[in-house]
Amino acid sequence: MSVDLGPIDVLGADAVGQPGQRRFRLFARNAQGSAVVWMEKEQLNNLSLAIDRFLAFITEGQILRTEAIAGSQPLPAGMPADFPQRPTYDLQVGQIRLNYDERRAVFLLSVVPLEILTERGQEPQLVLREDRTLAFLFTEQQAQQLSNTIAILVTRGRPVCPLCGAPLDGSPHACEKQNGHHDILRIEREIEEDEEE
Repeated sequence: MSVDLGPIDVLGADAVGQPGQRRFRLFARNAQGSAVVWMEKEQLNNLSLAIDRFLAFITEGQILRTEAIAGSQPLPAGMPADFPQRPTYDLQVGQIRLNYDERRAVFLLSVVPLEILTERGQEPQLVLREDRTLAFLFTEQQAQQLSNTIAILVTRGRPVCPLCGAPLDGSPHACEKQNGHHDILRIEREIEEDEEE
């Protein structure tokens, strides 16, 4: 059964864990209930970019994305201390849909959860649960705050390759954009002493 929480009082994003092993979540709450939506870093960043595009269009360019530089801005506060430890809805995102209602001047976020179905003797299956879509509304101001929070969270992780966007963790990096999906091999030929003379 799909759920519409309506206008949200509390909206934010944070990350749990250390860089390289962080889990990202969006959290929302109002009098009707609370929700935690788990997602990948790229999904969270794409949500931020989509919000920024909407804001730039709505305000005719008056609100533009400002890139957060790692370390230059304080880490967002994260989930409020009084947020329920067991939210009403706790789901893994499968799809995110963002819309804007010009008449009411609010954003509508719909989240289609992803579930893993396991049956004995069969491979686990990932299933989008359209019938359990969660939706809620938030204001332009909340949208701008959320986008800024996400931008800071994303820059606080591991650096990424400027060509392919893959995280860099200090080990050798095989960039798919630079070398066609293969590790770079260094071939050295030993020069025999005879050739040197």
